[in-house]
Amino acid sequence: MTNTQFPKGFMWGGAIAANQAEGAYNEGGRGLVQTDVTTGGSVNSPRYATYIDKDGKPGKMPSMGHTAVLPEGAKFAVLEDHYYPNHEAVDFYHRYKEDIKLFAEMGYSIFRLSISWARIFPKGDETQPNQEGLDFYRAVFEECHKYGIEPLVSIWHFDTPLYLEETYGGWTNRALVDLYVKFAETIFKEYKGLVNYWLTFNEINNTVMFLDMFGGNADDKEYQDAYQHLHHQFLASAKAVEIGHQINPDYMIGNMICGITFYPATCDPADILAAEHKWEQGIYYCGDVQAKGKYGTYAKRLWKEHHVELEMAEDDLEILAKGKVDFYTFSYYMSNNVTTHEVTDKVAGNFSSGARNEYLEYSDWGWAQDPTGLQYYLEKIYDRYELPLMVVENGLGAFDTVEEDGSIHDNYRIDYHRTHVKAMSDAVANGVDLIAYTTWGCIDIVSAGTGEMRKRYGFIYVDKDDEGKGSLERTPKDSFYWYKRVIASNGQDLN
Repeated sequence: MTNTQFPKGFMWGGAIAANQAEGAYNEGGRGLVQTDVTTGGSVNSPRYATYIDKDGKPGKMPSMGHTAVLPEGAKFAVLEDHYYPNHEAVDFYHRYKEDIKLFAEMGYSIFRLSISWARIFPKGDETQPNQEGLDFYRAVFEECHKYGIEPLVSIWHFDTPLYLEETYGGWTNRALVDLYVKFAETIFKEYKGLVNYWLTFNEINNTVMFLDMFGGNADDKEYQDAYQHLHHQFLASAKAVEIGHQINPDYMIGNMICGITFYPATCDPADILAAEHKWEQGIYYCGDVQAKGKYGTYAKRLWKEHHVELEMAEDDLEILAKGKVDFYTFSYYMSNNVTTHEVTDKVAGNFSSGARNEYLEYSDWGWAQDPTGLQYYLEKIYDRYELPLMVVENGLGAFDTVEEDGSIHDNYRIDYHRTHVKAMSDAVANGVDLIAYTTWGCIDIVSAGTGEMRKRYGFIYVDKDDEGKGSLERTPKDSFYWYKRVIASNGQDLN
């Protein structure tokens, strides 16, 4: 046993997303989302969104950050000669009972998943929801409760219905606010008594962070669109929080931030200031609006830097003030170094950037492995907001090898999680109110960034490769049994 500290009733579990796990992209009345027209990629090559242009010719363009802007007159399309890994994903849609039973065997008390908007409102603007979609998620939640597992539900996880992207122009159009709120209200009412914990938007801050994490070449128009997009999502989140509490005052409704710890690469004051500005733009900008109900004092500087002029209605700030979240959640995979100096050894991971940190090891995908950064983030964020926290994504994407006897020995994954669980315990010991931990990809799923299957996070191996071949058979890895012991001991047994 180790000297770790987690409160009684601490919730342990794992997390997936509908578009990366469910599959069944054209079943049950579901509409299309952008991942349905997005090919696979790798750490060195982007994923592509495919389309038919105005002249009827097929085309494709890099799709990064879960958004892609079509050429004028083009329409997103599934092309016959391309492979789309999210179409089948790992077939959670048909195998959820098998998967949830395995989660229960590990001892889960909480399971984070998302509801696909396009499975409830296929186009996004229908007057009535799709009953098959409602029935599917009801069955999933009932299966969770059969084993005493509490669902933690993301309302939006990078899957705006494709029709809304094409017809309305996506989240830069204020009309999506009310369409989202209608979707949220529908599921709040439908699953009252089955779901108590909700998250409004997954990694909402990625919209701005992506602009300067992949080369820093975004122009002022892209920043204008990104900040307007975010303002509309802030309004949608705030309205959903208020309506959710009206439907059920006991609902706990949180946000979800892509958590990255930013360090100054040197003690040069310019680097220290640059790192603080990264925190403001990348982390605090969204967290402050959702947790404090207002834009931070630095927001005007961020807008001015890129000549952004937000379009706001007269009562928008009042709406934001009324719609503060009940708790703060975040993903955590890595830290980043920030410097104003020339970088000769730069990290090239698909979700990381900046100077390499000589004190850290990096994954095969270029992500810094930094458990101390998790403790730092927890303590810094709790001090800022004083809200209950959840770590709702954390894990190591790695290559797994299946031995001749079918076993998977993933000690590297166990080591990663062991150090991060210890870091969380240290934060709790320092006064942080941490209430839950859901590892990312509790079962192997399609990678959001690269579309790969070989980039595996799960404690459960899924027999499928990057070309879509495999039986989809589920096999517990060594980490499955390790995490089972961790949960049974409430974090005391990390060996």
